[in-house]
Amino acid sequence: MVKDYPRSDRIKQQIKKELANILQKNVKDPSLSQITILDVEVSPCLKHAKVFFISNYTKEEVLKGLARSMPFLRSQLAKRMTTRGIPRLHFNFDKSIDESIKISKLLDRT
Repeated sequence: MVKDYPRSDRIKQQIKKELANILQKNVKDPSLSQITILDVEVSPCLKHAKVFFISNYTKEEVLKGLARSMPFLRSQLAKRMTTRGIPRLHFNFDKSIDESIKISKLLDRT
């Protein structure tokens, strides 16, 4: 049975919007300014958030930049959000677009 968590839905939308804004306007690392946030999943307890992204840069390069910028990102989120605490962010490179492109190319060949 899937439960509906409207509060977590609002929080995930706000995290997605604010993170995209922070990465685009406030982060100086060029590899991080090219990130597109696709989705955010927030745990029911609101302590963890999975952030799915794609980028023109390599996965390793972006993840290193995100690790370096994590304290800054969390502090900026804390300033912009009205929640009591900020979830721990877990960034995940979204492979689904790359995989769909590969499948499309394979289908085009046949």
